[in-house]
Amino acid sequence: MQLKIEENGAVRVIYVKEERLDAHNSDELKAELNRLFDSGTKDLLIDLKEVRFIDSSGLGVLVSGFKNASARQGSLKLSALQSQVKSMFELTRLHRVFDIFPTVDDALESY
Repeated sequence: MQLKIEENGAVRVIYVKEERLDAHNSDELKAELNRLFDSGTKDLLIDLKEVRFIDSSGLGVLVSGFKNASARQGSLKLSALQSQVKSMFELTRLHRVFDIFPTVDDALESY
């Protein structure tokens, strides 16, 4: 899985550079999230602009990351959901759990 990570103050921005976030590659994102949390990161923003498909495994990793951030008094926010991915969040009602923003800049302004 291709991930690009940038620091923006205390926030780590993870750009997922894949068209799919599914059972085949979601473990790699989970490992990276755990590494960041273990290194002391509390606030994460995941940019999903390039992700066109997400399955239950991908959603599970994001929910796990959200819980992990919350347990550390941090946050995990999302940006730039494509229409099909946004539909999955609405179908599973996860759009009520996550803070979702149109762009990375909009999300960063919320911190």
